Amino acid sequence: MGLREWSLLVLLSVLWGASFFFFKVLVAELPTLTIVLARLGLGAILLNIVVLARRVTLPRDAKRWREFLVMGFLNNALPFVLLVWSETKISSGLASILNATTPLFSVLIAHFYSANERLTWYRGFGVFFGLLGVLLLMGPSLLVNAGGDQLLPELVCLFTALVYAVAGIYGRRFKDLPALSVATGQLTASAAMLLPLALLIDHPWNLPNPSVHAWEAIIGLAVLSTALAYIIYFRLLASAGATNVLLVTLLVPISAVLLGVLFLNEEFTVQTLAGMSLIAAGLAAIDGRLPAAIGEQLRGSRA
Repeated sequence: MGLREWSLLVLLSVLWGASFFFFKVLVAELPTLTIVLARLGLGAILLNIVVLARRVTLPRDAKRWREFLVMGFLNNALPFVLLVWSETKISSGLASILNATTPLFSVLIAHFYSANERLTWYRGFGVFFGLLGVLLLMGPSLLVNAGGDQLLPELVCLFTALVYAVAGIYGRRFKDLPALSVATGQLTASAAMLLPLALLIDHPWNLPNPSVHAWEAIIGLAVLSTALAYIIYFRLLASAGATNVLLVTLLVPISAVLLGVLFLNEEFTVQTLAGMSLIAAGLAAIDGRLPAAIGEQLRGSRA
């Protein structure tokens, strides 16, 4: 990747990391389903405008839209709802770090459901180090469960990572479609799915008018962390490839943690740093390029 691709990758990590920050701002004023609907609905509208402007054709057959509904549920509606709820209990930084374990679950699922993606030594060590990081982060909650205040939302974040991993496996069936069509289809389907639930459960018309900061967070979620992030993601996917784009997983927690510390007064402890470092080491091992480069360097020095 060149400087342009690396710059876009860092920008994408900031945009996706900021979503955890925006969620934390919004949970103080709005219920969970309303927050997620605002993100999905406004994001879907913006992406549909982009699709029309670029003259990208969306599928029209019912089978594809049923698949979009499943993908939207797995990749948008369910994980967003779970993450927003978890951030009512834990910090945005911790939620982002635990959510970064998605590739660990992806490796395990792919080993059993994909003939050409078996576990290797690198990936096995990556999963091991990643799980050590999770155990370190969750240690106090696992050993001293004070009424479940911390343990349950932490487990929910891990389950969200598992859901994302399942969505990644399911999403392989869309390889024949333009990536922007898939994103717009799944986002539109998930917004339509969540709309009646939010209206029925949250009664948003009865909610107090959100503050200026909440409106800023809603706009940030929809415009920056959803619509713009998807556009950058697909541009990177085309120019740098899927393997390189996965590097964003290593960077998202960094921006999420920094935003939480700087603007939400969240605590960043040595334990958090150690856990995040172990998970990052695990993700680097799964990616494979860093261990391969180190091995090549060692072989070169011996020669």
